[in-house]
Amino acid sequence: MKVILIMASPADQPHGEKILEALRGYNLSVEVRIASAHKTPAELLQMLAAYESDPAPKVYITVAGRSNALSGMVDAQVSAPVIACPPYSDRYAGADLLSSLRTPSGVAPAVVLEPENAALLAAKMLGLVDPAIRQRVVQAQGEQRTRLIEADRMAFGGSQ
Repeated sequence: MKVILIMASPADQPHGEKILEALRGYNLSVEVRIASAHKTPAELLQMLAAYESDPAPKVYITVAGRSNALSGMVDAQVSAPVIACPPYSDRYAGADLLSSLRTPSGVAPAVVLEPENAALLAAKMLGLVDPAIRQRVVQAQGEQRTRLIEADRMAFGGSQ
């Protein structure tokens, strides 16, 4: 059971590192790769075929800025879930995200913009088949609730 984190280029590594850090918080096995749907499609297809030949549960997280062909290409080639987590760029004012949101019929990667949330969704998906992962998700959600309740108590005394 693993998460395969595929970045389209080394430029995507800062965003990918945020995802990787969050995945480690769930103690998930992760493989990190770099492959481009535009520049190295043959290598990407070979990589995906190798992963798909392994019947173990897996989730792919793809990170590609600008034109996100990577997420759609990965999703079209695999039976496992794909989470697209494109980095936002002020340079394009969000227009670069459209290639992640609009995909052809039969191509359905989930789009999650926050790196930590992409990791959470991957953990929830793998938690469907692994009770230990599911328990780590439940624990993380409980800790988040506790932090908010404590913040409320500290800031406002916890009552109206």
